[in-house]
Amino acid sequence: MTATVSLSFAALTIDCADPAALADFWGKALGRPVSPGAVAGDTAVDTAGPDSGPRMILHNPAGPGTAKNSIHPVLVTDHHDEEIERLTALGAKPLSEIKLPPEALPPGVAAVRQTTFADPEGNEFELVTWQQQPE
Repeated sequence: MTATVSLSFAALTIDCADPAALADFWGKALGRPVSPGAVAGDTAVDTAGPDSGPRMILHNPAGPGTAKNSIHPVLVTDHHDEEIERLTALGAKPLSEIKLPPEALPPGVAAVRQTTFADPEGNEFELVTWQQQPE
């Protein structure tokens, strides 16, 4: 049975204490424009084009959420060391780094390097570099 899907991923909302400061960090980290929010207390980091991923909405909630949300952004790069330096200079804190063993890699991938960071408010995100197998 095949179902017709009419959904697309439009935005990622991050709850935070200071939406403007966190939008400034994410705008600079992703090289995207920061736009004022449509609602007081919200700020958005817009997409830079159709391939740049979803819009990010930074929101200061009125109260605590109903559950801990374990969703976090994953950023992909071919310049891992340079991005570690740049993100750290913007205020991110590196937390850990792993290199996956060969037996854990999908076919066609020679290596994966992943660094976990905390943004200025402590929200975790990943920086990942995939090295493809030579053809």
